[in-house]
Amino acid sequence: RDKVFYLNLKTSCKLNSYLHDIDIRATEMYDRLVKQLKEQQGITEQLKANNMMAWVKAMNNITNQAREMVFETIISV
Repeated sequence: RDKVFYLNLKTSCKLNSYLHDIDIRATEMYDRLVKQLKEQQGITEQLKANNMMAWVKAMNNITNQAREMVFETIISV
């Protein structure tokens, strides 16, 4: 089914616009999730200034969570 879907997009010259739309949606969702997760977990610029390693660890965790959510919601559909 997926091969037919993508072949139809490609042959109708709509594949690039479809992928562009997916990219925009994924980027917007990722940015929103990172912001929300930072707020929920109290990750602030103050933490960054006071304890850079704790901030880096927390941000790596948040970005990994956001990527996984985007992948499960948008990319792997």
